Amino acid sequence: MNVIDQYLCIAPDVKLGRDVKLSKFINLYGCEIGDETKVGAFVEIQKNATVGKRCKISSHSFICEGVTIEDGVFIGHGVVFINDSYPRSTTDGKLQTEADWKVEPTIVKEGASIGSGATILSKVTIGENAIVGAGSVVTRDVPADTIVAGNPARVRRYLRRAEAPGGTNE
Repeated sequence: MNVIDQYLCIAPDVKLGRDVKLSKFINLYGCEIGDETKVGAFVEIQKNATVGKRCKISSHSFICEGVTIEDGVFIGHGVVFINDSYPRSTTDGKLQTEADWKVEPTIVKEGASIGSGATILSKVTIGENAIVGAGSVVTRDVPADTIVAGNPARVRRYLRRAEAPGGTNE
């Protein structure tokens, strides 16, 4: 093991595309990362998560099982994804196992951007080219070509006039 490897935890079942750039202090297992994607320091990407091509995953982010990130997506610093609507540590007084719960998927569509510190709940789709403001909590689907912000995140503006209801920006 060389000095660089001691700062990386990459399981043998990880599928890395061509020219993926990995920072130190990362934890990857059972996931797939597409060509030319950059993963920052202190990032964890769990099994059965997929990151597309030419994405940027900034430091301190957590991408859990069941998350699909399509091509060209930006994930800011400290973004957290959630894959369970009703998390519990025990069932009938015993520590839960994988058999006690079902992963709830989340999809981030091509070209979307998620600002630093955002929390993305399970069972949502963030549409193509959408922008999620920093610190937002996404509790429901985000339409394509919109900017959402707040807690809970709400549409603040449409990126294309034709997309807005009535043909005007909100």
